[in-house]
Amino acid sequence: MHILVTGSKGQLGSEIQKISKNYTDYKFTYTDIDELDITSKKDVNKFVSDNNFDIIINCAAYTAVDKCETEKNASRKVNVIAVKNLAMACADNNISFIHISTDYVYDGKNHIPYKESDFTNPESYYGQTKLEGEQVIDEYSIKAVIIRTSWLYSSFGNNFVKTIIKHATAKDELNVVYDQIGTPTYAGDLATIILDNIKELELLEGINLYNFSNEGVCSWYDFAKEIVSLKNIKCNIYPIETKDYPLPAPRPAYSILNKDKIKTQLNTSIPYWKDSLKKCLKEL
Repeated sequence: MHILVTGSKGQLGSEIQKISKNYTDYKFTYTDIDELDITSKKDVNKFVSDNNFDIIINCAAYTAVDKCETEKNASRKVNVIAVKNLAMACADNNISFIHISTDYVYDGKNHIPYKESDFTNPESYYGQTKLEGEQVIDEYSIKAVIIRTSWLYSSFGNNFVKTIIKHATAKDELNVVYDQIGTPTYAGDLATIILDNIKELELLEGINLYNFSNEGVCSWYDFAKEIVSLKNIKCNIYPIETKDYPLPAPRPAYSILNKDKIKTQLNTSIPYWKDSLKKCLKEL
């Protein structure tokens, strides 16, 4: 099986590269913007037609949530146009497609964990483009899997974990919001779920939507407290409300994902977020 991984230098793409040596039955091709401009329909068509891929895993995304509010053209090109180009190439070449989406497609006003079938209502431009990216896949008769995830972090790239460690090391105290609730997701766990089940995912018919995050629930404040504690950093973390830390893009106040579907259909268990955080911190 020949697998193309786009956005391979990001958090998830890097985690897939790290563990790919354990999957000797598969051949991997990794691309990022330097190797393939997925926002170019012409470049995507040529690259895909010149190679014999069985599956494309799209890890590429414009994830600078606040910049999306002002850099709308750039975010749309990556989060919508590029997805359309890849889906079209999959349709033209009979290739299966795995695409990564986000909890930002929900408005965060639920009081119970979001199921895949729940109403979507993104409140940020980032969430809007990610939802449109999901929707363009529906335009093509392909075998596709869309995975919505939340609060992604890794030993690679820029993320909340690294930001907290950096600032907590330099300062005596930090303020972190406590009224946004969700679940941190270790990109290494998501990468493992995908590659462990890729044969099953590739056999699915039509377009299939799944939620995936680690198990458990916390606030950003709780997450920060755990990071500082595990790293033995002497820094006081104080809880604040979202209104006290205004940002250009609104965040979902509640983005807990119901993962019953992926656990049942793939017959898999998902690690607890604190256990996965410990694993990630050993890599830093």
